[in-house]
Amino acid sequence: MKNLKYYMHIGVYSLIVMFSFLACHDKLDLREGQLNTGDYDFTQTENMIQPLVGAYQQFYTRGWEELLLLKVRGDDVNAGGLGDQQPFADTDMFIYDDNYWMYNALWNGHYQDIIGVNNAASLIENFKEFATGSDVAKADQYIAETKVLRGWFHLNLSRTFGDIFIINTTIPDDDIANGVATKDGVMQYISDLMDEAIPMLPNVRPNERIDVEGGVTRYTALAIKAMANLELKNYQGVADATGAIIASGKFGLYPDFYQAFKKPGELSNENLLEMQYSDYGNSTGDTFYHLYAPFGSQNWTPARENAESGWGFFEPSMKFIKFMLDRGETIRLETSVLFTDRGIAELQEDSNYSNLPAFVNNTTRDGDRINDYSRALFASGKHYLPSIQLTESRNEYGAGKNNICIRYAEILLMHAEALTRGANSSAMTADQAVNEVRQRAGLLPISGVTADQVMDEKFAEFAMEWGIRYWDMIRLQKYDELSYDGRTFTADKALLPYPQAQQDALPLPSGNDE
Repeated sequence: MKNLKYYMHIGVYSLIVMFSFLACHDKLDLREGQLNTGDYDFTQTENMIQPLVGAYQQFYTRGWEELLLLKVRGDDVNAGGLGDQQPFADTDMFIYDDNYWMYNALWNGHYQDIIGVNNAASLIENFKEFATGSDVAKADQYIAETKVLRGWFHLNLSRTFGDIFIINTTIPDDDIANGVATKDGVMQYISDLMDEAIPMLPNVRPNERIDVEGGVTRYTALAIKAMANLELKNYQGVADATGAIIASGKFGLYPDFYQAFKKPGELSNENLLEMQYSDYGNSTGDTFYHLYAPFGSQNWTPARENAESGWGFFEPSMKFIKFMLDRGETIRLETSVLFTDRGIAELQEDSNYSNLPAFVNNTTRDGDRINDYSRALFASGKHYLPSIQLTESRNEYGAGKNNICIRYAEILLMHAEALTRGANSSAMTADQAVNEVRQRAGLLPISGVTADQVMDEKFAEFAMEWGIRYWDMIRLQKYDELSYDGRTFTADKALLPYPQAQQDALPLPSGNDE
């Protein structure tokens, strides 16, 4: 049993922040124990891990709508046909409604959790006052971990909304009074914040940590620094950060791409940041899950009886599937897409795709049959957990599946892109980085890699993952790629509008166009 999941299981240390964005409360409510700031004995420094565990739970406890919204706007993915969530489907078509509840939920959810991790850091500072010896360094490490989580939240918010508030403290009123920072300013803030954190963090992979297995390390911080510098188009900064990860020799691609997104791939040497969920190996009792049903097929015949289907809110795009077939992709296409008979038939209406590989069928290699359903033609294989991998008597779609946020494959391809755009590195050549990813995919090596080839490799590798494709196309202003299948994308659609509720309550600028 994972140590961190154990703490979450017993519940006492699970941090909940009751937060109104315009008002800060002076105490923390902790589940079941109802421990407030005053309930801690800060002289007992062995308990310093408790608020850190609370910070991780803030990170892991994501609303299903947050992930959908962050991932839906690229040309790799479509919203399912949603009569009950039409503004979500409209968002996929770049028609935005600032009153839509999902926009506000993403904004509030991320900012609430920024406050949560900041509060955790404040509590750890209180413990540090009484720390001696190695506990001082431990406190510094734990505080650095909260900085990494804070950086991740700010990265998502700024990519989505552009100019945002930077919240550094437990008193948001003071930070709000400083006004919003520009998107470039936020990205530089994240890069600098990671520089603060890196020296304090353990020099190990997340899966090598013993105290908080799967917790962030200096390599997680380097990855987030690289992502922020990618947004800034500071390609040398990207190469330096990714090069440090590569040169460490600690990471490698999980050998089986299909299983990398399922139970066998959890806490692998590929994963630099991973949200962990569990039913603690028990068929009854407490669970700590993410809700994957929105990503799942609405109708299936599972190999394991009674496993529940999903909601059909999310599907790989036909454009992506044809792109993959044109490249001769096998394992990455099989892994990324769950096919229905109706989807296959529509694909074959194009004479270029009348003869399809044998793996393009409605039954996965684990025996789950994806039946036709009205909302979508396909479902996401990246969010699919085979029914035979569910714990006995646990029937919820994807129950207990971890959520991988940053993979070493992304490090390799960010590194390759930076080099093809003029950066320098001694860690690895662009050809080597791209071919390492291609080798796992069963593709032949290439030489003289270009920036366009790197972007194609990223398209193939990261479909349905965290909006990576969308952010790339926005950064590179490849707006024509986003105008597909009836969509018309223009530069003014790059950012979501500020939620109307936040415009009414906060000193936000009148527009947030890039």
